[in-house]
Amino acid sequence: MTSVPGRPLLFLDVDGPLIPFGSPPSDHPQTVTAPSPPSPGHGNPLLTRLDPGLGARLTALGCDLVWATTWTEEANEVVSPRIGLPRLPVVEWPASPADEGPHGLHWKTRCLVEWADGRPFIWVDDEITAMDRLWVDAAHPGPSLLHRVDPAVGLEDADFRVLTEWLEAVTAHRAAG
Repeated sequence: MTSVPGRPLLFLDVDGPLIPFGSPPSDHPQTVTAPSPPSPGHGNPLLTRLDPGLGARLTALGCDLVWATTWTEEANEVVSPRIGLPRLPVVEWPASPADEGPHGLHWKTRCLVEWADGRPFIWVDDEITAMDRLWVDAAHPGPSLLHRVDPAVGLEDADFRVLTEWLEAVTAHRAAG
């Protein structure tokens, strides 16, 4: 959790948004590197679906990036190097989050609102529902964007346009405020 005012947060899920479940993309080059020692997740065949250009695009948004994934610290060890991100903070999930909140509320939602602690935030995930949006609107005092990504294709240009437009609006509002 944080209470330091600053740039908006971007809570980022891995499975779905960064590793799409559909056919492997053919429009981004696969990075060819020399063999390296095995690392956690090294044998996961879905890692080849990571777009190595995503890190630069996410960083360019100007948010404080935070892993909000069940990969937890493994996202830093396995995903970050493959997409060009530095080590990021990781949301730590409660031991048994499933029964908290109203029916249909994602188990991550309450924890992300608490972690944001009033700061503007974006949550990028493939499991966001209308209930999550309603709950965040009622429970979070700052601006928020809950952006659902199509898990078959992952983050695309259209998603980045939505994120950029929201961030520009929040920045303009804060500058005028």
